[in-house]
Order: sequence, then structure tokens, then C-alpha cells
Amino acid sequence: MSDTSPLPPPPPSAGPSGMPGSPGTPGAASPAADRWGRRGLSRFLAVYGVGNLALYAMYLGVVSILLPVQVEAFDPASKEINLAVVTGVSAVFATLFNPIGGMLSDRSRTRWGRRNPWMLGGALGAVVFLAVMGMSPALWLLAVGWCIAQAMGNVYQAAITATVPDRVPAERRGSASAVMGIAQSLGMVAGSLVAARFVGRLELGYILLGAALVVVAVLFTALTHDPRGDELPPRTTGGPNPLVQQLKGFGSALRSPDFTWAFTSRALMMMGFFAILGYQVYILSDYIALPEGLSPTDAVPVLTIANTVLTVACTAVIGPVSDRIGRRRPFVLIAGLIAASATVVPVLVPTFTGILVWATIAGAAFGVFMAADHAIVTLVLPAGGDAARDLGVLNIANAGPQIIAPFVAGGIVVLFGGYQYLFIVGAVLSLLGALAITRVKGVA
Repeated sequence: MSDTSPLPPPPPSAGPSGMPGSPGTPGAASPAADRWGRRGLSRFLAVYGVGNLALYAMYLGVVSILLPVQVEAFDPASKEINLAVVTGVSAVFATLFNPIGGMLSDRSRTRWGRRNPWMLGGALGAVVFLAVMGMSPALWLLAVGWCIAQAMGNVYQAAITATVPDRVPAERRGSASAVMGIAQSLGMVAGSLVAARFVGRLELGYILLGAALVVVAVLFTALTHDPRGDELPPRTTGGPNPLVQQLKGFGSALRSPDFTWAFTSRALMMMGFFAILGYQVYILSDYIALPEGLSPTDAVPVLTIANTVLTVACTAVIGPVSDRIGRRRPFVLIAGLIAASATVVPVLVPTFTGILVWATIAGAAFGVFMAADHAIVTLVLPAGGDAARDLGVLNIANAGPQIIAPFVAGGIVVLFGGYQYLFIVGAVLSLLGALAITRVKGVA
């Protein structure tokens, strides 16, 4: 259970955990984080990692295998366009609900904590609508289920992501970023393995992925301390209608040039990633020459594991290294250049070997990117008191590409008649994302 025994207030200077600054200082952890930090940053990072692992297992298991297989079963001839519609429309809900969920958790002051209620509620909502998806008799109901499941998953994501600026000192954000990157990579493996195992029983695959999210949400809330209402500074009123003021504030973070360039860099990198990821099953079945006996749905976990090995290794190394040397931007630039180079390999070598090389090298690039990028975005937040809301706005850089990429990718395949063009577009976007990070001036 969480340790909620009272502690004396921290001294004005940085405490033993080294957490600097005040609640309103961008990149600084709150006084509540300073008190909490004495109780075990390592425990928090471990549970934070598991919480992200389950989230990305759910996302990637659905997006990379379960959803494409189910969409194709409804209408094989129109699978690309139908998948684009389902994933694109559902991503709109993800885009909206991440900052909304973040705003609500920022404003919450309850005896159960500020983030806990939204994590638990989001996880429970997600598993319910994932079950609806598994039992959907029609494409429209599948789309509705994924829209709401995505919305609930993003409420959960907004809350758990905001625990980093809440509780982790600025000089340890690289390590927290590394944990998140490793968890995301392991979640991709876990999600693809579970999904591949239940291709013949889709409803059970959906339910298992959602149930795992509920279990880890319960563990996170039980094993870490989410400051209660009386441990947090009182909410500022923000005028006669604070909720309206909060809604108006959604776009205020984008007035910060550093925040905007970090947003742009992440959006471009993710756009290149999702343009390929969402069509992985179809790429393997219609473009890549697979070895005899290897089906597309069985090949996805193989690629995911190859991708993950170097992702985890690079993330684990680069996160602490970026903390030690105090530099983040060069790693994002290098990651984008490596990713762009790797993405052209399947164009030149459209075999399983070629796409395996892409998955491996791209995994290294993604590991370097994740280790540095998450640290950067937590350090360019304009207002510490609105961390979850502003991180939710930044998450549009994750969800926005999910809206656009399926339509762009589906249109490219239909108009040009080849999946190789997706790899070319992905390479260009990765390169542009790498260049965008050079415009962030407030972080080394």
C-alpha cells in the first residue's frame, strides 16, 4: 500500500533527492515530489515502467495485429481504406482525450490522489470497449469500440505520464525517459506475442490486453504514493470560470518556441513510424517475400523482438548517459538520421532479410530517440502546475500522426500501387523530425 504518513515540509533548498525548484517552475518537480522522492525513486520507476509496458502492449497488440486481421475479415478487397478509416477516426478521440484527461487530473484534489482515479477509470473503460471490439459483428461497431477504447487509454496515459514531472527530479528525467522507452519496447513485444497467439480467438486477445492494463493500474496506485488533496497546493481559481480558463489554456503551451519545436520533432518522427507500423501485416503479406512456412501474423512478433533488442539496449544506455553529460538534443538528431537511413533498406531489399535489417536498425534509432525525447519534453513544459494538460497537448504529436498516417498511407498504396512508397515517406519524415529538434534552444 502507499505510504501516506505525514512528513515535515521540505527545506527551501533541494532535498536529499536533489529535486529543485518550485511547483510553477518548468522542469521542476513539486514539493510533494520532494517528500515522495525520499521514499524510493527506484520503486516508482519500476512500477512506472510496468504501467507503460501494459499500455503499449495494448496499443501495439491491437494496432499491429488484432485490428488489421479483424478489418480484413469484414471486407478483404477494401482492407487498406477500411483500416485507414477505423484507425484515423479513433485517433481523433485519442488526440482529444489525452489533454482533456490531463486537465482533469491536474485539477483533481481527492483523498485517493490526483492521478490515481483517472488511471483506474481509464483502464477500466478501455477493457470494457476492447471486449466490445472482440465481439463486434460489424465494421462500424468495431470502429466505435476502438474510438472509445483509445479515448480511455489516453485518459490513463495522461495521468501516468504526468507522474514524471510530479515526482522525478529534473536531473533524473533521462533515466525516467529510458524506463519509459524500454517499457514501450517490451510492451510492443508482449502485445504482438499475445495478439499473434489469439488471432483465431480475437475476442480473448482483446480482453487479455485490456485486463493487463487494469491489473497494472491497480498495482501502480497501490505501490506508489499519489499526493492527496491536502498534500498539494490549492488550485488557483483562474478567474470566475476556471474550467473555461483551463480549456482556453490548451493551446497556450504552443506559444513557447521550445515546446512547439519539440512537438514538431516528435510529430514528424511518429508520423514516419505509424505510416509503416499500421500496415505491417499487409506489408508482410503483399510486399515482402517471406520464407516458406512463415505467415505475416507470425512474422510481426519476430520483427518486433528484433526491433526491441536494440531499442532496449540503446534506451538503457543513452538515458543515463544523457543525464550524466547533460545533453539531449544531439541524441534525437542522431536517432532521426539513423532511422531515415534504415527505412530505405526494405525499398532496396524487399525480402524478409531486408525488413529484418530495417527493424533492427530502426530499433536502435528509436531507443536513442525515446531516451532523450521524453526528457526534453518534460524540461520544456511552460507551466509546472499544468503539467498533465500540457503533456496531453504534446501527446497530440503522438496521436495526430495516427490520425493522418493511415489516410496518407492508404492513399499512397491505392494511388501508387506499392508499399515501398511508405518506406520512402517514413525516411523523409524521420529526417525532418531530426532537424526540427535542433531548433529547441532551452535544452542542450
